[in-house]
This record gives sequence, C-alpha cells and structure tokens, in this order.
Amino acid sequence: MDYNAGTYDVVVVGAGHAGCEAALAAARLNQKTLLLTLNLDGVALMACNPAIGGTSKGHLVREIDALGGEMGINTDATFIQIKMLNTGKGPAVHSLRAQADKKEYQRVMKSTLENTDNLTLSQAEVTEIVEKNGRVAAVKTTTGAVYQTQTAILATGVYLKSKIIIGEWMYSGGPSGLFPASYLSRGLTDLGFSLRRFKTGTPARVDKRSIDFSKTTPQYGDEEIIPFSFMSGEIRREQVPCYLTYTNEKTRDIIRANMGRSPLYSGKIEGTGPRYCPSIEDKIVKFPDKERHQLFLEPESLQTNEIYVQGMSSSLPEEVQVAMYRTVPGLENVQFMRPAYAIEYDCIDSTVLKRSLESKEIGGLFFAGQINGTSGYEEAGAQGVVAGLNAVQYIRGEEPLVLGRADGYAGVLIDDLVTKGTNEPYRMMTSRAEYRLLLRQDNADARLTEKGRKLGLVSDARYDRFMKKQEGIERIVAEMETRLVKADRVNGYLTEQGSEPLTANVKYADILKRPNVYLDDLIAFDEEFLRLDKEVMKCAETNVKYAGYIKKQENQVNQQKAMEEKRLPADVDYSRIKGIRIEAAQKLNAIRPESLGQASRISGVSPADISVLVIYFKQREQSR
Repeated sequence: MDYNAGTYDVVVVGAGHAGCEAALAAARLNQKTLLLTLNLDGVALMACNPAIGGTSKGHLVREIDALGGEMGINTDATFIQIKMLNTGKGPAVHSLRAQADKKEYQRVMKSTLENTDNLTLSQAEVTEIVEKNGRVAAVKTTTGAVYQTQTAILATGVYLKSKIIIGEWMYSGGPSGLFPASYLSRGLTDLGFSLRRFKTGTPARVDKRSIDFSKTTPQYGDEEIIPFSFMSGEIRREQVPCYLTYTNEKTRDIIRANMGRSPLYSGKIEGTGPRYCPSIEDKIVKFPDKERHQLFLEPESLQTNEIYVQGMSSSLPEEVQVAMYRTVPGLENVQFMRPAYAIEYDCIDSTVLKRSLESKEIGGLFFAGQINGTSGYEEAGAQGVVAGLNAVQYIRGEEPLVLGRADGYAGVLIDDLVTKGTNEPYRMMTSRAEYRLLLRQDNADARLTEKGRKLGLVSDARYDRFMKKQEGIERIVAEMETRLVKADRVNGYLTEQGSEPLTANVKYADILKRPNVYLDDLIAFDEEFLRLDKEVMKCAETNVKYAGYIKKQENQVNQQKAMEEKRLPADVDYSRIKGIRIEAAQKLNAIRPESLGQASRISGVSPADISVLVIYFKQREQSR
C-alpha cells in the first residue's frame, strides 16, 4: 500500500557523482532535499577507474568547483597521486588527473552529504515519477513510499535494468555486485520517454601481492601539487606510484582464439559501447597491426590490495581473461579479485531535454549523468551541479542557468547532448570545444564563479578568494605591460632557449610572446618584479603570452553571440515554413531549439535552412 512519506522541494534519484552534486547544490540553496539511492554503500562509488580528471575531464572538475560543487574539494582531500597532463603542449589542453583513494573518496563524500543541512540521504528504489498537469508531483518507491515534490532529478547512472555480462554468463545486476534498478525504466516509458540501450565495461581488479612490479615502469605524480579546487590551497602529501606495462603477441593470440566467445562479437551484447574507451577485444580487432597496447596498473585505495588494470576492459569469459592477463609482463602469476565485465543499461534520448537539463514535456523533471547517455564521473558531476541549480531556479520561478559553448566544457557537453544527441556513451574531449583557449582549466573560476555567486551557491569565502586572485592577475598583467626586461641580464638565457638576443630593453609583455620564453625564467633575473602565488602568475602569463589568439577567439564568440541571443518561439511548426528542407524541418520540430545558434548546430540543418529561418522570423516580427 502507498503511504505519504513526506514532502520535499527536490528529490534526487541516484547517489552517484551526478546525484551527489545535484543534491548538495539544492540543499545548499536552502531547499529541503531528499537523495534516494539503491544502496547507501554505493554512494559516490567509483565503479570504473579510481581516478578523477584527465584530458578535458580535468576542465570539467575545475568548472564544477568554480560553480560551488564538491568533486574538486573531495578529490583534493582523498587523492593518492596527482599529475598535470599534456604539459608539453599549449595551456588550452593542460589537464589535471588524480588517482583517488576510492574508499576514502566514498567515505568523505557520504559524510559530506550526511552532514549537509536541508539534505536527507535514504536507501530506496524508485519505481515511478508521478506527473500532474504536465508537472512533477511525487516520487514513488518499491516499498510504497510516496514523496510529494515540486522537482525530481534523475541521476540513475548505469543502474536502469542493468545487466552484467562476463562471457556466456549474464545476470541482472549493477556495478560491484550492487542491485539494478528494475522498475523505473517502465515508469519512464509510461511517461512517454523513449529509452535506448548503452553499454560500457571495466577491467579486472587484481591482487597487488601477485604482481611483479620489477617488470613494469613506475609512473610518479608531480612533486609540485596543483589542486583541483580553487579553495584547497597548498597541499603536501606522500603519493604512491602507478605502473606501466604492455600487452604482447601472446595476449593478442589468446584474444583472437577466443573471439567467438566474446559477447561483444557474438551478438549477445545489445547495447552500444563507447568508441573512445574500447575493450581489449575491440582494440585487437580495430588495430590488428598494433603489436602492443599499454596498460596502467593503478592502486584503487590505500585500504585494499586491489589494483585496477587500466586498458584491459573485457567481456570475455573469466578463464580467458585470466589467461590473457597472465601474458602481460609483471602479471604472469596474477590473481583476480574481481573479473572484468561489460554492463548494459537503459538511458534516454537526451534531445528531449532543454539546455537547463529539464524535460521539455514535464515541468520540474531534470536528468543528469549517464541516464543522458554520457560516460565518466566528471561529465556526470558537471550535469549534476547544473541540474541541481536549475531545479532550484524552477522552484523560485526564475530563469535557469544555461551554459553556452563559450562558458565552459560543461556548456559544450550539455549543448552537444540536447542539440545533437548521442548514439554512444558520450565522452568529453578537448576537440569538442571550439573555443579551447578561452576554456582553460586555470581560468574556470573567472568564467563561472560569478554565475555560481549570482545563483547563491558560491560562498563568501570562495568569492573573496576569487576576487583576490583576479586582482592579483590584473596587477601582474599591468606589471608585464609596463616593466622592461633588461637585455644585458637575459640575453644569455634567450640564447640558451634558441631565441634571438635583445638589442634593447623591451616590455615583458612583448618578449613573453616568443616561443620557449617563460615568466618564471625571466623574473629570476629581476629582483624587483612583483611576485604573487604561482597560480596567479601562471594565469597572468597565459593571458599575456596568448593575448592575440585569445582576442581572436573572443571575436568569434561575439560573432556567434547574436545568433545565440535570437530566441526561437516554442510554438512554431517548422514544416510549414517554405524553403526549409524536409529533413531540417523534421529535426527542428523534434529538438525544438531555444535559439537560432542552437538551431545552426543541429545535424541535418544547413546554413541555407538557417538563412530561411532568419528571413521568416524577421517577417513574422514585422507583421506583428
């Protein structure tokens, strides 16, 4: 029998990385929030790799933090190794990656949730979202509890009707032996949502004691720790290494000999897998001439001997997995603690959402994370904080937070999902962002902190620290634009760097635009140069060194701005507009773009179609 279990402003379904951020955002904005999870032991679970960040993903973590989210703070508190990637390339692609202690990450995040005002954490399985008059009215669970609410955020991860696949063995289940969510898929289809089937996978976890690390290459973290959170300050911590090893011809031969037993190629796996994170079987098939594939042995926690074998995900039978792992140098006697597996799950077509992540059809119903077709903790967390903020804006009756493609990687991510959709698990990459130099990880606070402050999620302490940093950057930039570099002091350095010596003193701002010339090196010869903390100095240097390129991208953003600001009415039947191709009209009617700029990014809508729209809406306005 159903019973009234209480009334909440926001109910979040799922306590993975999206759900945690959504619930914290709503509760911190003084909304009575309920966070429901299938299992309290699965809160903030790192079901796949025990890492946060990486190429482009590190940008997302910084953006979550700038908006007032928790992932960066929690990672800084619990990492066991941290490293800045791509430092040999330009600043646009520098990305921070941390090896987290997955046990400690879960513990600290769960403690944060449990001790946040306005937030109730509870174990339950949701079966139905109750809708009345086109709006969310309640959330029901298997035990008959009915929670009255104005808004619901679905952040169900990979648990919707999830199926675990290991060779010929398949069963209903979630990651790490947790239960699946068996009923909510039906509840969503009853509401009119079309579900699709996606698949992802994870490698085996092996016993550290059974590995011969002498046959592998250690991979160490950075000596100088740069944290994820703009709030963390200086961190000093002993770090643990990861280890690099490789597959070989024997590995390849075992996989090829057992390809007929792979569910991926026998047709037993129905879901679409991620193109950019292939299984080892996929790698062997798609790259037949590649002699070896690199593997990273990553500690999962200081509290366990489990080692994550990154690069070796598989759905082959367990005995085949053991045989192929034991061909790898260092793993000849390896013992499995958990086998590799594939997991299939339900998710929605993300084009049914607004850019606020709210359903176009049901008011107050938001979606975040892997239910939208994404993969990765960072992508989930970014959607979670946006959905949490916008659920509160919905309750307040105020305009939602809509991040544009020039605002952040989170804006690119969400725009791609709702405008283009995805036919496979979506993974964030730097190549997806057209304004990469504007969307650096070091300036995420400059791009987003004001937005988080306006909505109330950025605390006074965070905002004060942000303002001090911006003031520092301005002071250093001003110093570089006025202060002269003494030629006689730096010419030796310039010659060593392969740069032409100076014939006269020049401004710092001018000489820094040369390749291989850096502010840290120059000020070593100048005792009177203003010195602030390293983060401020680096941001200022980037702003000056790449000023021309930054200005060029800013001009591109301004050119696109008029199209982004041109709002499109929701009541237009595009099939009735003369001159638009049938395919374009169908896509426009299906996605219902909010702006002309969004319409221009829909696959199947050509520049000619956009020109027709411009003329049509101009004539429509004139006639009115």
